[in-house]
Amino acid sequence: MSTVGSKDGTVIAFDRLGQGAPVILVDGALCSRVFGSLPELAKLLATRFSVYHYDRRGRNQSGDQPPYAVEREVEDIEALIAEAGEPASVFGISSGAALALAAAAEGASIKKLALYEPPFIAGGARRVPADSEAQLKRRIAEGRRGDAVQFFLVDMVGLPAIVGYLMRVAPVWPKLKAVAHTLPYDAAVLGDFSLPRERAAAVAVPTLLIGGEKSSVELRATARATAEAVPGAQLRMLQGQTHNPSAKVVAPVLAEFFSG
Repeated sequence: MSTVGSKDGTVIAFDRLGQGAPVILVDGALCSRVFGSLPELAKLLATRFSVYHYDRRGRNQSGDQPPYAVEREVEDIEALIAEAGEPASVFGISSGAALALAAAAEGASIKKLALYEPPFIAGGARRVPADSEAQLKRRIAEGRRGDAVQFFLVDMVGLPAIVGYLMRVAPVWPKLKAVAHTLPYDAAVLGDFSLPRERAAAVAVPTLLIGGEKSSVELRATARATAEAVPGAQLRMLQGQTHNPSAKVVAPVLAEFFSG
């Protein structure tokens, strides 16, 4: 493990794997260097790139400083790019894709940008409570971390309620509760969950939108709509993949795009 100081002094923990042009991986909600799909992806990409996989602030071994602002997380990405010493390609998944999009729109020194299913709502019937961030903050303040995770999974992500309850007895539940306090951060990144078209239009680097053909209708529609909103963006839909894609399927797609 290595660390880098962000602009506000927060210590960001990261692993660097491999050699080559730098690639930064940005996790979605509840995930970190030790939990989620990106640790495996980092190892696969490390055969061709210098991969920087970091803990988003407040998670695992990274620090945190209140008050939270999306701009601070953008600065964390900028600190990692500075650590790399040259413009980096960036891959973000789910809410991490929304954060990576924000960093690119703010002019971070990004060479290429790849986004897997940013969970905005560009159409369809799914609705997210307008006060999601406030509801998450209230549950965390009351010490109801498990309830915050369940609210996120059921009311925000849209999993069936029974799945939310069954998750409480799953082996992964303690890991989810451990980072529950960062769920309001993801809600802040996503804002009102509408596709931020002005932000997308401000992205001026080569961009690849990736989606899974077995993901929900809403996520597939958003991947397409985001690709249309980012100037010159490409769209790639992966056969057999869902919102939790196989690292073995995603890795060659990213390697091809980042190397081109």
